[in-house]
Amino acid sequence: MLQEPRPRPPLTVLLATPRGFCAGVDRAIQIVERAIEKYGAPVYVRHEIVHNRHVVERLKNLGAVFVEELSECPTDRPVVFSAHGVPKSVPAEAKGRQMLYLDATCPLVSKVHVEAQRHYDAGKEIVLIGHAGHPEVVGTMGQLPDGVVKLIETVEDARAFNPIDPANVAFATQTTLSVDDTAEIVAALRERFPDIAAPHKEDICYATTNRQEAVKAISARAEVLLVLGSANSSNSVRLVEVGKRSGAKGAYLIDDARGLDLAWLDGVSTVGVTAGASAPELLVQGLIDRLGEAFDVTVEEVDTVRETVSFKLPRKLTADA
Repeated sequence: MLQEPRPRPPLTVLLATPRGFCAGVDRAIQIVERAIEKYGAPVYVRHEIVHNRHVVERLKNLGAVFVEELSECPTDRPVVFSAHGVPKSVPAEAKGRQMLYLDATCPLVSKVHVEAQRHYDAGKEIVLIGHAGHPEVVGTMGQLPDGVVKLIETVEDARAFNPIDPANVAFATQTTLSVDDTAEIVAALRERFPDIAAPHKEDICYATTNRQEAVKAISARAEVLLVLGSANSSNSVRLVEVGKRSGAKGAYLIDDARGLDLAWLDGVSTVGVTAGASAPELLVQGLIDRLGEAFDVTVEEVDTVRETVSFKLPRKLTADA
C-alpha cells in the first residue's frame, strides 16, 4: 500500500518591500543594454556594472565584456563605467585614447563626488566613511589628488583621526553603508569636531536606507532572514548584518535559491525574505518557489515605503531614439 506524502509544514514568508533593484542599478543595467542595441556587441564594461553575478552573466550573454582596467579595452568599441563610479583619471584616459564612453555612475554617487570637490575647493580636510577597496570608495577618493581624502572605516578610526586643523574638517560617506553603523561613526566625529561640515543631504542613498528599514520590520517577526544578493555587494551584506541586529536568530546571504540550506529552517515557522539593491526580482520568485517545494507557504508582503525615484539615461543613448 502506497504511503500518502507527508504534509508540508506551514511556513509564513515575510516579503520585504522595498527590495531588489534601485533606480541607480536599473539605470546602469539599461545603459549596458541600450549600448549593445545601439552600437552592437561587444560593448566593454569597466568593472562589474553592479555587484550581482546573475546580472553580470546575463549581460555577458547579450554581448558585454567585463574588464577591470581601461587598458584592456580596444579604442574602437564603446566602454561603460560601472554604477559605483570611477576616479577622474579613468574618463581622462578614455578621452586621451579618443574612446566612446558611457558613464553609468549612480547619480547619488556622483552627488558624493560633487560634495567632496566642494569641500576640497573650500580648503577643508576631508574624511570619507566607507570600506577600503570598494569600487565606490576608490572612485570617490579618486576625484581628488592622492592623499587628500582620509578613509575612516570604524568608530576607532574616527577617534584616532588627527586633522591638521580640527576646526576645518568635512565628511562624506559611501552610499551603501549600514545606517546605524554610520550614525555611530558620525557621532564620534561630531563629538571630537563639533564644527565638522556634513553633506547637504545624507550620503547613504534612499534605497540603502529603505531596504534596511524594511529588513528591520520583518526581522522583528522572522526567526530566519534570507537575503538574495552576491557576496561582493556591500548593500546586500549590510542587510544580513541589520537582520541579525534586529531580531532574526539566523540571517543568510545567498546568490539564489540553490544557495538555500533547508536545515536553516528546521523548526522555523516564519522566514523573512529580501533582496539587495542589485539583485533581480526573478531571484526572489525563484526562492519562494523553492520554499514552496518543502513547505506550505503563505506569503505576506510587508510594505514599509513606496519608491518612485527614477534616473534619466545618458543623452548619447537617447538622442537618436
